[in-house]
Amino acid sequence: MPLDAIPVDPSRFALLRRWAVLLDSAFAIPGIPVRFGVDALLGLVPGVGDLATPAFTILMLGTGLRMRVPLVVLARMVLNAGLDAAVGLVPIAGDLADVGWKANLRNMELLERHAVPGTPATRGDVWFVAGGVALMALVAVLAVVPIALVIYLCVKMC
Repeated sequence: MPLDAIPVDPSRFALLRRWAVLLDSAFAIPGIPVRFGVDALLGLVPGVGDLATPAFTILMLGTGLRMRVPLVVLARMVLNAGLDAAVGLVPIAGDLADVGWKANLRNMELLERHAVPGTPATRGDVWFVAGGVALMALVAVLAVVPIALVIYLCVKMC
């Protein structure tokens, strides 16, 4: 066990698990195997709903930091919540995506997997983070290139 890793009280895991279930899968739709949580319902309220997952992720990240979870796993948790928040910006479609993505439960599973100090990150964690970083770089380039082109054309024509 790493010397400065702080073991987490099992009751804290139980509390975090209850919150993750409440946010992502507390309710069932009768007749179909689809579950959703308060996060999807809050997402219907403009501005407020998209803050639930990032706020809860901060709590889980604090727990992960105390446990000395590998940084790549913490980065994966941030990307899970970030993807949830980004898709949540799209009205209605973002709320439907919340029903399928379940970022809080994904992050809880990552924390539980690393409950034993010293558990290394998996290749899947590394690839997910690398893919997320590559996607962010692509989006940044796709956003910057048109702006730079417009500026260039304005300077050239003026």
